[in-house]
Amino acid sequence: MDRGKRPNKFVANRNNKMYMDLKDIIREHALPFLPAKSLFRVQGVCRDWKLQISTPFFAHNQSLSFQALSGLFCQVPGDPPSFISIEPKSCGVPDPSLKFLPEPVDIRASSNGLICCQGRTGVKAYYICNPVTKQWKKLPNSNANHGPDPAIVLVFEPSLLNFVADYKLVCAFPSNDFDNATEFEIYSSAEGAWKVSGEICFASKKLVPRSGVCVDGVVYWQSKVHGIVAFDLTKDRSQLIQGYSTGALGMIHGKLCSTHANGRTITVSVLANVYSNTMQMQSNSRTWKEKARFVIDNSVSAGSAYDQAVVLAVGCNVVLVQIGKTILAHNLNTKRTKAVWSAAESDIRCVSYVNSLVYI
Repeated sequence: MDRGKRPNKFVANRNNKMYMDLKDIIREHALPFLPAKSLFRVQGVCRDWKLQISTPFFAHNQSLSFQALSGLFCQVPGDPPSFISIEPKSCGVPDPSLKFLPEPVDIRASSNGLICCQGRTGVKAYYICNPVTKQWKKLPNSNANHGPDPAIVLVFEPSLLNFVADYKLVCAFPSNDFDNATEFEIYSSAEGAWKVSGEICFASKKLVPRSGVCVDGVVYWQSKVHGIVAFDLTKDRSQLIQGYSTGALGMIHGKLCSTHANGRTITVSVLANVYSNTMQMQSNSRTWKEKARFVIDNSVSAGSAYDQAVVLAVGCNVVLVQIGKTILAHNLNTKRTKAVWSAAESDIRCVSYVNSLVYI
């Protein structure tokens, strides 16, 4: 009788061991790929998961592993910020209006989980914060006058070997010494100071605030008239690139992309050759190469009577578009479009956001 029971006990122990191994695999290799809101929810699964998620090493690992576009921080001029999530059940922040900051702010830029805000009072200081952890840092005053609505870009690329979030803030501002020229000022968190670049971009147009994006060490802004202004952080050089004056800039598969709307037709193009304007005549080289094109169907836009779409943001194969009061998300991989918000204002200002645990 005893011999007959031993195999069952042995099998039970093996099953239990297999289960524990699977749990460890999920904890070590799957949890870092989840957005911040989901991680807070799964802390209740067990004590080991809770301890794992609460460590600085895990937060660092998650900022490296999860970089998907999670939603938009939106703001109507004069109102506090709000957050629109692409996946409300998995992505979100505890305080979308950012009341944990010491003063009312306007959102200026974002990058891989960090948000750049500017105070509305006094010297209108810049703040860098993580809306998930509510950590924030006030930056020293800049040396130049960036204007009332600065064309500023936050540059943060998580590094495997650096547990401290090293970031840069790059602002393109009108030159005081030369007409129709743009200068650049950079704040480095590693140095803790601002520095005005010696580079001046002549004959450039006025830039669109919140249009900036950094791709592979180069910052790009849309012009209000035509073209794109590029500033290379490594070479400290600028140039003008052919491009659309409407739509949104972003990054897809490590390349700069430009997305614009013609009615309800959305076209996504990637930067193919920045030197195409210097190529010989009759050359087949083009500055931009079309990557995708899709049409917003009336059935997913809440029956909106508006025929003109507005591209709000693009990144990680997701395009966010506004038609009337409806904001929609289109996935370039699945080719599916869904409505994520149905009460957007016409003058809403947006920056894309990644739901990250990154430490400042």
